[in-house]
Formats: sequence, C-alpha cells, structure tokens
Amino acid sequence: MSEKITKPRGTQDFLPEKAELLMFINESATKFFQNYGYRPIITPTFEKEDLFKRSIGESTDIVQKEMYEFEDKGGRKLALRPEGTASVVRAYIENNLQALAKPAKLYYIGQMFRYERPQAGRYREFWQMGIEAIGSSDPALDAEVVELCYKYLSSLAIKEMVLKINSMGCRDCRGDYIKELKKYLDGKEQELCKTCAQRIETNPLRVFDCKQESCKQVLTDSPKILDYICEADKEHFEKVRSLLDAVKIKYVLDSHLVRGFDYYTRTTFEVLLPSLGAQNALAGGGRYDYLIEDYSGPKEPAIGFAFGTERIMLALESQKISVFTKPNLDAFVIWIEQAQKQNAYETTSYLRDKHFNVIMGLEGRSLKAQLKLANKMQARTALIIGEDEVKTKSVTVKYLETGEQEKLALEQVVDKLRKQVDS
Repeated sequence: MSEKITKPRGTQDFLPEKAELLMFINESATKFFQNYGYRPIITPTFEKEDLFKRSIGESTDIVQKEMYEFEDKGGRKLALRPEGTASVVRAYIENNLQALAKPAKLYYIGQMFRYERPQAGRYREFWQMGIEAIGSSDPALDAEVVELCYKYLSSLAIKEMVLKINSMGCRDCRGDYIKELKKYLDGKEQELCKTCAQRIETNPLRVFDCKQESCKQVLTDSPKILDYICEADKEHFEKVRSLLDAVKIKYVLDSHLVRGFDYYTRTTFEVLLPSLGAQNALAGGGRYDYLIEDYSGPKEPAIGFAFGTERIMLALESQKISVFTKPNLDAFVIWIEQAQKQNAYETTSYLRDKHFNVIMGLEGRSLKAQLKLANKMQARTALIIGEDEVKTKSVTVKYLETGEQEKLALEQVVDKLRKQVDS
C-alpha cells in the first residue's frame, strides 16, 4: 500500500467555508483600497533572489534563514517572494510607472513564502494584502495610509486592537542613533539571546524585533530613536500625529517600534491584537523613501503596509466575530422521473440566468431523499418537476421552512424567488 500523501508542513488547505471567508476578506479590503484611490497590481510569485536580499537586508532573518531559494534549469538564482513591497517597486521601475499621477497608489493580494517555524497565525505559505503609495513625502499621505489600515481592521469589528507608531528618521540621522545603540548594547551580550548578541555587530536595530523577554528587558533603558532624529524628521512626524489626532485615530507612541526590513525610514507603524499572544501583529508598514532610488529608479519617496490575512482570520475566530455569511441557496430543483430531467435542467439554467443561487439534483433519488438533501443544503425553496408539471408547464414550489407548497408558472416562480431574496 502506497504512503498517504499529505500537504507540506507549514501550508494549509482552505476548505469551502474558510476559503469563502478568505475571499470575503480579500474582497472587502479591495473595496477599502479602492475608496482611497488604489488600483491593483499583480507580480510574479518568484523573483530574482537579489531583489529581496538588497531590499530587505542581508542581515535580516528573512534573508539569512527564511527565504525559499532555488536555481532554475538555466542556473538562475530565484526566490519565492517573502513579502510584497520589493516586487511592486521592481515592477514600478521596470514598467516606467513613474508616469502615473502622483502619488501612484497600488494594492496587491497574494501568497508569500517564508521558511519559519509554523505556529498559530504563522505559515510557510501565507496570504498577504498590501498597499504602496509612491511619489510623495507629504505627511498627510502617511496619516492616510495609517488611517486606511486601522479603519479597515476596525470595520471587521475586531476589538482591543492597539495601533503603535514611531519614526525611524532618515538615513543621515539614523547613523548617530545606531552608534549610540551599539554602545549601549556592548557588554550586554550575555543578557541577550544568541541571535541578538550577533545582531549587535551586524544590525543592532534588529534587536528590537526579538520577542524574547530577556532581550526586551535589556532594551528597557536603551536610547530612544526619537531623541536622535533630525529637525526635519521631527517636524514630519509631528504633522503625521496631528493629522491622526484630527480624525480621532487612537495610537500609542512606541519609541522601540522598529520595522524588520532595512528599507524603512521615517514613519513606521503596527496594529497589534495583544490577546493573540506572541504572534499578535495584524498589520504593519511604514515609509521607504530610498528604496526606489536604490534600485536605480527615480528618486521617489514611498509608504506602504501589509495585512497578514491568516492573522485577521485568527483574530476574528478568537473573538467569535462572524463577518461573513454563506450565501443562501435560493432553490433546489427536484425531478421525479428521468423523463423530467431535461426540463429540470432547463429550469435550473433559466433561474441562474436570472441571478438566483440554484442547484439541481443529479441522481435519480426519491422525492423524500431529494427534499432531505435540499434541507441539508439549507435551500429556502424546493422546486419540484414531475410528469404533471411538464404537461402544464408549471413548477411545484415547496417552501421548506413552513412546508407549504403551491403550483406556479415559471415566471411566477421568478417573482416569488425575488421577493424571497429581498425579504
């Protein structure tokens, strides 16, 4: 007997109800994105390996440990995308999208891949939705992006979320901060985890990413980046905050909030749901004013964010929030004898053309068995077609909730179903 084939570790099957919820989240987010002027962009699932190494950073865990890298048959080094921004930036430059009106507003939805330890809300293949706004450094754009992120999650009725914001400053002033942080961390290697001890030399900002309590304790009295950013960055951040205050977006100023990729500058933010435990980030993003230029593109500032779709689903489940209702089955078409099957098929097709959700019984089962199946499928109505119905060009309509039934012409059935849908 051959071995049972199962899905790879860290992946998941989206069975119908979960797949329908996933599609609902994607579609509802899309409407939010479009209301703010964003248009869709679709990029390849895999890219040249160097794209991610240059943008995310050689010293990050994603590049060092988590990227799915491979060589194709031509010896080209490729990687499954671990995040969406780098691909959008590459497409923006390669396709000369700088001709678009500024800021160019783009959104993406797709699967990402990271080789990390699977746990609640974290998979090796996962869904992500994100936006990128390219071509403006106006703090009003920062505030709008943060607002869009927070308001969409709020629209799902998720409670007790925490929005954290910070500024990482520009490249010029961040250098002084990194020197001070490194000076503070020197000599504390024994108090840090092994990974963070190594980060002191390679990229000390990454220490803030660590979830281990011992590392968090070490950072309690560490220098605060807001004390080191230049006056222009301070002014920019104050304007962002005042705009969020103006539209009553509640946030927490977190001077230790440092996004995990090297390309971030100035405004950074995260939306957390503390009740989820260690994997509590629902969304995060920030500015990346140098990334496009670093890829030999035009000198254009940008900002974006991404949602973790599975995290959103986990948040909804944890709070027992039902935001998606399975579409009702308007009618189940029943035929009695083989001679009526074609008529039943024609009726089903006709009603679908009228935009009703209709299923027809396929096998020659008894009337009782088909009615039982209609109830199991939670159909509102059973439409019965027997010998007499074919002769009189009618349909027997059985209302499954009440058990009442009546014989109607097909046009009358349409009216009845329409009223049923509208009720």
